[in-house]
Amino acid sequence: MSVAATIDNAAARKAMIDSQLRVSGVNEEWLLAAMGRLAREDFVPAAARGNAYIDRAVPLGDGHALPAPLVQGRMLGEAAPRAGDKVLVVSCGSDYLAALVGALGAKVTIAPAAQAAAGIRGVYDLIVVDGAIEHTPDALAGALVEGGRIVTGLVERGVTRLATGRKIAGSVALIPLADMGIPVLPEFAIPKTWSF
Repeated sequence: MSVAATIDNAAARKAMIDSQLRVSGVNEEWLLAAMGRLAREDFVPAAARGNAYIDRAVPLGDGHALPAPLVQGRMLGEAAPRAGDKVLVVSCGSDYLAALVGALGAKVTIAPAAQAAAGIRGVYDLIVVDGAIEHTPDALAGALVEGGRIVTGLVERGVTRLATGRKIAGSVALIPLADMGIPVLPEFAIPKTWSF
């Protein structure tokens, strides 16, 4: 990568923080510092590197997309991973969010969406789903410790919302927090049924 490209990407990261994150209420200094250090362009296909910092999802192929920086900033702010937390990041096809969580000192395991929808091994303090889901599979809920947290996008009647939940008495309920344009993970769709 040329020096000019490196400078342009550094300027784009700063602009992402100043004009997308800060103005939308993402102001946690630990989060902004992590997003300011990590080269988002390294986590998208080569042809999309010029779009890595735009304020919308970046297509990754196979029906997946890297959520917009604001979505990932809000997710990370809600998740608030702590050093030493065992964190499962359900990947949208890019490991950018997992790299951010790891940079904060958490012990990160990455699971592709298809693998996470089918079943998870291990038990985690925190699960962050890098996309929107229509339902929380039992296998995903079962991978949380009692009292463990989950942050995800949630699809309700075609609208995606940032949502968070906690495992209490063996079950997880998600609470929608804010409407956001979060790419849907097709692996977590509710099977379509016929009805009148």
